[in-house]
Amino acid sequence: MRKEWFFDRVCGEQIVIYAEDGKIVEIEGESADRGAVLGNIYKGKVANVVPGMQAAFINCGLERNCYLPLDEGASRFASYDGSGSVSPRDLKEGDEVLVQVVKPPRGSKGAKVSLDLSLVGKTLIYLPRTDFLGISRKITDPDIRTALLKEAEHHRAPGEGFILRTAAANATRRHLKTEYEYLRRLYRSTIEAAQSAPVGTAVYREADLPFKVMRDSLGDGVTKLYVANEDLYGRILTLARMRSDLGEKRVVHYTGQQSMYKHFGLSEQVYALAQRMVRLANGAYLIFDRTEAMTVIDVNTGKFTGENDLESTVFETNLLAAREIARQVRLRNTGGIVAVDFIDMNEEGHRTAVTEELERALSSDRSKCRVLPMNDLCVTLFTRKRTSREIASLLLQPCRRCDGRGEMLSDFYMALLIRSALLDCFAEGYNAAIVELNDELLRNLIAGRYFRADVKGIWQEKRVYLIPNGAFAQEDFTVRGDNAEPLTLPDSAQLLF
Repeated sequence: MRKEWFFDRVCGEQIVIYAEDGKIVEIEGESADRGAVLGNIYKGKVANVVPGMQAAFINCGLERNCYLPLDEGASRFASYDGSGSVSPRDLKEGDEVLVQVVKPPRGSKGAKVSLDLSLVGKTLIYLPRTDFLGISRKITDPDIRTALLKEAEHHRAPGEGFILRTAAANATRRHLKTEYEYLRRLYRSTIEAAQSAPVGTAVYREADLPFKVMRDSLGDGVTKLYVANEDLYGRILTLARMRSDLGEKRVVHYTGQQSMYKHFGLSEQVYALAQRMVRLANGAYLIFDRTEAMTVIDVNTGKFTGENDLESTVFETNLLAAREIARQVRLRNTGGIVAVDFIDMNEEGHRTAVTEELERALSSDRSKCRVLPMNDLCVTLFTRKRTSREIASLLLQPCRRCDGRGEMLSDFYMALLIRSALLDCFAEGYNAAIVELNDELLRNLIAGRYFRADVKGIWQEKRVYLIPNGAFAQEDFTVRGDNAEPLTLPDSAQLLF
C-alpha cells in the first residue's frame, strides 16, 4: 500500500493531506499566518463566573470569551488508562489565570479552555498542574506498560503528572528522560513569559500543523512525503532528518507546473468534501447536513435494488454505509455528536450487526469515538472527539443571500479552483492570464490576499487580470491566456496586486 503525505501552503492556508493508494484518508488545514488556537496557553482574566453552570468565562484576547468548566478535573484525560486527581479552583471576577484551549471555537461558541495545562511531546504529555499518571491504551504489552509507568513515576514531582503516548513504547529511557526535562523547561519559560505579559497574550503556542503532523501522525511504512512550497520543503526536510524511521530520501520537493493536488489526482477528492451527497459503490448514497449542535447523516438506497428480498437489500446498504460514514467523518474532521438515520430494518440482529460494523470501522480513527446502540427507528448516535476544525468550514461559508440559513462555496474554495486554472494556463506558455468572475468574489479575493505568496513567488514574471461580471454566480469564472502586446481589456479590469 502506498502511504503518501502532501504538504503545501496555498491561498493563505497550510494544507496537509494523507492518502493511501491515491485515496485521501485525512486532510487538515490551518491558517498560514495565524495558526490554530487549539493547545495555545493564554494569560486570561475572569470576565464572569456562572455558579448555575459551574463555569467561568475568560477573556483571552480572542474574538469571543472562552468557556471554562470548573468541575471537569482530569476527565479530559479519560482516553488514557491512569489515575489522579485535581483540586477544585475558586475563581472570582477579575482574577488573572493561565488557561489552555482544549476545544477550538465553533460557530457562535467561544473556545473551551482548561486550567489543567499540558505540553505535548512525541512520546509523552507533561501535566505540570495535574496529579495524573496515564498511559496510552494502544500500548498493550503488560511488561512494557509496567516499565513505562515506573519510569514516569520516578521522574515526576509531587502535584504534576505524565501521560505516556503510544510512541513511548519504542523509546529509550534516555529519550524519555530528555523529553521529560525539555517539557519542564518549556513550562518554566511559559510561566516566566506570563509574569510580564498583558491579559490576552498567548504565552505558549502549540506547534503549527506541519510540525504536529511530523511529530504525531506519521506512522510506519510512509512511502513518500511530497512538499510543494519551497520554504515548507526545507522545514519538512530538516524534521525528517531527525527521525531515524523516515530520513530525507522520502521527502520530495514537488516542482511541477500544475497544482500538486491536481497532478496526483487529489483535487476532485478535496472539492467533493464540500458536497452534501456521498455516493456509495452500489448506487446508494449518504446525505450530510451540518448544524451547530450536530451532524446528521441520512442513508438512502438510491439506485440500488438488490438481488434478494427488501430486508437483505437494506441490510447490505446499511453495512456499506457504516463503513463509508466512518471514513467520511475522519476525512471531513467531523466532531461532536453525529446522528445517523439508517434505512429501516425489521430484524434486531441486522440492527446489531450494523452498529457493530460502525464501531469496527471507527476503531481505526485516531480521534476517540463512542457509539450508542441503534434504536427502534434505526437511528444511531455516536460522538467523535473534535481535535481540529471541520474541513467543510474551510470549503463552505454561510450564504450571503439568505442571511446564513444555507451554505455556499467559500472564497478559499474558489481561490483554490482559480489558482489551479491559472497554473494550467501558465503551464501552456502564457505570460498573462485574464480571469472573469463574480464581482463580489473579486473584491473578496483581493481583500483576502489569497494569491499574495504566488504573486511574490512563482508568478513574479506573470500578469493576472481580474474582470468583474455582475451576471456570474459565486461559483462561475473563466480563465484564458493571452500573450498579445498590448492586451485589449475593459476599463473594469484590475491587475492582481
